[in-house]
This record gives sequence, C-alpha cells and structure tokens, in this order.
Amino acid sequence: MDQQAEPTPQQVRRALARVRRGASLDVAEATALLAARGEQLDELCAAAARVRDAGLVAAGRPAVVTYSPKVFVPITRLCRDRCHYCTFVETPGQAAREGRAPYLSPDEILEICRQGAELGCLEALFTLGDRPEDRWPEARAWLDEQGYDSTLAYVRALAVQVLEETGLLPHLNPGVMSWEEMNRLKPVAPSMGMMLETTSTRLHTTKGLAHFGSPDKDPALRLQVLTDAGRLGVPFTTGLLVGIGETLAERAETIFALRAAARAHGAVQEVIVQNFRAKPDTAMRHTDDLALEEYRAAIAVTRVVLGPRMRVQAPPNLTDLAECRALLDAGVDDWGGVSPLTPDHVNPERPWPSLERLRALTAEAGLELRARLTAHPEYLREPWLDPRLAGHVAALSGPDGLARPGARPVGMPWQEPDGGLAASGRTDLHTAVDIEGRTEDRRGDFDSVYGDWDAVREAAGGIATGVSATGALPGAAALRAAERDPAGITDAQALELITADGNLLEQVCRLADDLRRDVVGDEVTYVVNRNINFTNVCYVGCRFCAFAQRRTDADAFSLSLTQVADRAQEAWELGATEVCMQGGIDPELPGTAYVDLVAAVKQRVPGMHVHAFSPMEVVNGSARTGLSVEDFLVKTREAGLGSIPGTAAEILDDEVRWVLTKGKLPTATWIDVVTTAHRVGLRSSSTMMYGHVDHPRHWVGHLRTIAGIQDTATEAGVAGFTEFVPLPFVHTSAPIYLAGVARPGPTMRDNRAVHAMARILLHGRIDHVQTSWVKLGVEGTRAMLRGGADDLGGTLMEETISRMAGSEHGSAKTVAELADIAEGIGRPLRQRDTVYGPA
Repeated sequence: MDQQAEPTPQQVRRALARVRRGASLDVAEATALLAARGEQLDELCAAAARVRDAGLVAAGRPAVVTYSPKVFVPITRLCRDRCHYCTFVETPGQAAREGRAPYLSPDEILEICRQGAELGCLEALFTLGDRPEDRWPEARAWLDEQGYDSTLAYVRALAVQVLEETGLLPHLNPGVMSWEEMNRLKPVAPSMGMMLETTSTRLHTTKGLAHFGSPDKDPALRLQVLTDAGRLGVPFTTGLLVGIGETLAERAETIFALRAAARAHGAVQEVIVQNFRAKPDTAMRHTDDLALEEYRAAIAVTRVVLGPRMRVQAPPNLTDLAECRALLDAGVDDWGGVSPLTPDHVNPERPWPSLERLRALTAEAGLELRARLTAHPEYLREPWLDPRLAGHVAALSGPDGLARPGARPVGMPWQEPDGGLAASGRTDLHTAVDIEGRTEDRRGDFDSVYGDWDAVREAAGGIATGVSATGALPGAAALRAAERDPAGITDAQALELITADGNLLEQVCRLADDLRRDVVGDEVTYVVNRNINFTNVCYVGCRFCAFAQRRTDADAFSLSLTQVADRAQEAWELGATEVCMQGGIDPELPGTAYVDLVAAVKQRVPGMHVHAFSPMEVVNGSARTGLSVEDFLVKTREAGLGSIPGTAAEILDDEVRWVLTKGKLPTATWIDVVTTAHRVGLRSSSTMMYGHVDHPRHWVGHLRTIAGIQDTATEAGVAGFTEFVPLPFVHTSAPIYLAGVARPGPTMRDNRAVHAMARILLHGRIDHVQTSWVKLGVEGTRAMLRGGADDLGGTLMEETISRMAGSEHGSAKTVAELADIAEGIGRPLRQRDTVYGPA
C-alpha cells in the first residue's frame, strides 16, 4: 500500500466523538476512522450496527438480514481488462486447452438455471468479463457465428430465455455499460451491477499497480456508469474492493463517491464491501490478505457514511465463518448471493457457507436471516422495475417485498401474448427488441399501425447517445455567459447548462428564476378553460400516443357538434374563458368538421375563446377541404378560431420525429403551419415533448427553432407565440415504451433543466413558460415555478390525452387548488385570458 501519513490517535478520537454525536463526517474524518483499532474500532462498529438497525426498522423489516439464493452463471471468462488480482479471466487458448468454447451456450446456461430453480434459487447472476470481443478475435468470431453483434446482445437474449424457461430473475453484471446499453438491458433484468472498486486513478495509471492496463477500471468511466444507471432508474449493486493497494484516504474517497452516486439518483440499491484475498498465479499473489480489523473498519465506516437506508453487503465466503459475526457487528445487513449449486467463480477457492450455519450465525447476533429477490423490496416497482418484469417478480415476492417463503421459479412469457427469445432476434443490442407490453394497454391494431418495430429501433439506434454532459466547456464559464446574455449563449454553452447537475443545476435554475422575476414579476398565472377532446379515433399511429383508438375499439369515442357545444356552454357557466379542442386524425371526419366545430362553440357561447387544432389537424383539415393551409386557417379564423395550440411538435428534429411518429408531419411542415397561422393573425402556443428517445442536444435545437420562429414573427410585425410549454413524456401506456424503444420519461433533473433553459434561451422573445401540473403533479409544478416557469396553464376540466397516457395527477384542477400550488411557494395567483391579458 502506498505509504501516506497514517491518521493519528487524536484524529481517530475526534472523529469517533463526531460519530458519537451523530454528526456528519467528511473525507478526512472517515479516513481517520478507517485506522481505528482495538477499543476504538469496537466503539465504531457498535455505532455502525445501531445505524444499520435503525435502517431496518425504517424499512419495515427490523432485525432482518437478507441474502439472495442464486446461481452464478459465467457467460464468458474472456475480458479485455488485465486486473492484477483476477483469476476469473482466461485467454481463448486456456479455454480451448480445457475444451471450453469462448462463451457458455444457451443450453449450458439454461441447465444451470433449471438446476438452481429446483434447489430453490431465485436469481441468476450473469458474470462475465468486459467486452471480450474488443480484445479477442475468438470472441468476435464466436458471436458472429451465433448471430450476435456484441456480448451484451447475447446477454440480453439469454436473460429473456432464462425468464421464459426457468423463471429465475436475471441480475446482470457485465462490467462497464453505456447509457444506451443499460437502457436496452433494463427490460430483461430487475437489477444490474458493477463494482466501483476504487476511485484511485493512481491504481489505474501507474505501471505495476492493480488496475494498470485495464481500460474499464478507469474510475471516471465507472462513476459514469453509476450516474447513467441512476438516470435510467436501474436498481444497481456496486461497492468497493478493499486492500488492492489503495491508501486509507483513497478508500474514504471511494466511500464518499458511492454516497454521492446513491444520493444523486437513488439507484444504488446496495453497496458491497469486499475484502481482497490473494490468489496464486496472479501479479498480486504476494500481497497480504486484508486483515480482519481493517476490514471491519472499512465496513463500519461505509455504514456510518452511507447511513441507515443503504443496504451494506459483505460476501460471507471471503471471511472465515467464525469471523463473519464480526462483520454483522460492523453494520452489515446483507450477505449477498449464496448458492447451493454453483461456486463463486471469481473466488472459487472460497466455498459458500451452508445456509444452516449462516442462519445460525446471524441468529447469534440477534438477527433473522431471510431470502430476498435480486432487487431489494423498495425497488420492486416502477420506475425501478420495468412493467415487462412485473409478473415474474410478483410470482416470487411476498407481501413485504422479500422472497415469498417456499417460492419456486416457473418460466413464464416475458411479454404477452407472444414474445421471448425467438422473437427478439439475434442482432445488435441497440436494435434487438420485439413488441412488448400488455395486451389490455394496446389499441386493437398494435401489431400493424405503428410500423415495423425493428426498423424503428434501427432508426432510434444512435439518437440518444451521450445524454450526460459533454464536459466540453467549464460549467461556470457557460453560466457566466448566460448571465451576461441569456439568449445569446452558444449551442455548446447551452448544452453544457441543459445537462447540468448538482450545484451547477441549482445556479441555472436560480438564473432562470431571476429572469422570470425581471420579465413577468412574481405572479403565477392561469386560465380557466376546458379541454374538449372531440374524438380519439386516429389512424396516424404516433408511437408515443395512448390516446388514439380505431373506430371499432372499445375505448373509441367521437362527440357530436351538439355535445361539443354543450360542453363549451357548461364550461362558460362554470367561469371558463377558453375551450381547447383537439382530436385524433379520423379518416371519416367530414372535410368541414373543423370549421363546424368552431362555429358550433361560437354560436352557443359567443364570448368563448376557441383555442383549437394542432398543426397536424390543420394539415388534415387543409387536405380534406382542398384549401391551402393559409386559406384553411383564414376560414377557421372567420368561423371564430382565436388561436392554435403549438402541439404536435414533439421534438422539432426529423431524426427524432420519425422514431416517435409514423405518417405525421415533418418539422418543416410544422414550422410552415405555425408561421402561416401567425401571419394570418392567429397566435399560438409552443411546446416540446421530451424524455423519450431524445438527447439534450435536441432540446437545445428545439428551443433555437422556437426562438427563430418568434424572431421571424417579431420582424414581420405579426402574431407569434404566447408561451412555451415543456411537456414531459408520460411513458406508462405509450407504445414506444411498451415496445422497449423509449426510456420511461424524463427525470426531475431533466424537468428542472428544460424549464430553466427554456426561460434562459427564450429570454427577450417569449415571456411566459408554462408548467404542466397534469404531468408533474403539485410538488413537481412548484419546483418548475421556482426555476423559471410562471404559468400553470388551465384548469382543464377535462384532459383525456394525458389521462389515457397514464398521468397520475388528475385531469382537472379548481382555482382553489391552483391557488394552493402558488401559495405553497409564497407567490400570488392571477387569472388571465388565452393571450395573457386580464381575464
């Protein structure tokens, strides 16, 4: 171990005093505690055990220590890394000499899993080396022969087959994965994992040290995996490997890095503290095993720093059983995987203890041993658990989320009614998913209306690459530029800020809120309105839409002109000043329908503002009447149309639009319709639906397009946009999500960044940024109002589209409820009309 100054006894005493008081520790204090020995170590461990016990009570399972009954499946022992302590990895030559192929076959894997299921195992842990095909031609040749483009594509197909044929729950441990790869793997595994091991760059860059020559052990790369797992909502197992040459300070830094990752997104479901054991025939064979006291200190500090909510695991086979009690006393609450069938392939010289002995040992510590599933109970629900896995998990879990006593896995379809390995195809991981979901959530022509899902996946292939911040510019410099000239920053600076996280994100939101206050003051505005979705019959086949139905589907509806007028009159009598009318693209809709709808409302309620018809509907109306877009808009304006909603925008980038939609208008047509409406005196809103297959660069590009349209309107002296409305993608029933193409909506970080950057990039052009309470709920809406938004939209009274998409925040709000949203952040509420004049 690198020789740095060891913490002094006085430093250890001071740090222990802070633990005694329950004070928060810093890295220096944690470093000192890692040196605790003797009575000081005993005191530290006792404190850690108390933290553990409090966490178990809070989790609803007091004094319960868990383990996962599993089989270990070594998919391949080939790896492109050269870790100096590893005996798991082999070369293709070694495998050939022992009569093994580069990869286990599906039959071999299924046989392991079937035997494990018969013995009561519930999890299949896939262990393998990192990207062996990048180093070994033999690995690439084997994958090519079997029809797979990558190791991870093979892993995905195997996970589906294990689910369908054995019922075991896959836990995937394939090393470093990109955001896109995890996104593809999430639907087939309730959890994934990768040990962080250490944040020491010294061990990675110094010749002769543990991680030299191992590209996937770059700490920055591995931390990015933890970040991406969090953003995708993947329950993730990680941890530190103790005793591989790191200093106590580096060990403490690793623990704090794990805490930061866990706090950032909540996806770290457990942290393993694993002790180094020297192995023959490795470069580190002469390194001493980690001493028990040092190991106890590492576990206790990890527990104290990570707190009561974190599950802390120690492998029971890497410590003599007689000494395992000391690990429990140091704050461990999970033993990890224990197998009645397969060895620990990474440490084959260390057999698993019997469950009977482990249970007795745990009981001696006053704790109960219970089996769990691959994901801990709090992660067995959306957004952590993909809906396609819900049935498999429910078959094995009890009421408390731990394993149901006596549960035995049984294979069942991974998707219904058809699916599985045969349909998933043996192609590249980025494109190989078949139509997934639940029949009851689909329209009747699900299998045909959306086009070829394989083609959609191919088109989606590289769209969302690199969602994380580019790092091309210092965030502080970009922020200073935005403070000087908000709308004038470069695209690179905008991308830096729209991907901000942590403190930089807070500063971006603060700037946006300051701009909001300067432009519109502190008033939060709203309009009393009613949404009238006059039909949901639609044959366009937008892949994000759960609203559209065929005419023959049970949920299909179409309102008559009288029914629409009745609803408008009812809204007027309840105080509404606006009706917003939108519907599906029904091929049987009469050519005059749009004009007739406007006329019906205005004849019944002359004072009602009619805000109606997306650009897609305008194009449809134009085609059906034989009028030009301009003439059609003039005709509807003359019938009483007051403004149009700038919906159907999705993302104004055709690369994304063609993945989201089929047969819908391209970006240029959307822009033409909106600019034509402005030219004929119809103002419009502007929108952006985000958080599906898009990338932050598309958000910046979309906002730039909106700004350009507004500049054109201003220069021409015509009507323009009234507001910008960010619309978070609601994934729940969206076909593109059920088909495994889209991610499950934006994160709260994404929502805050998009609303704030809309305020910044549209500064001086569009004064109002609206936030959708329908999609974000009360607290989410308040967060947006604190970060640049100033408008709540409407009371709605009826909002079928978001409700059918799966929104959980209702379809109407009273004025009192809107007032409560504003009052909750100390802001006054004011009613407005559609174009932001006084109501």
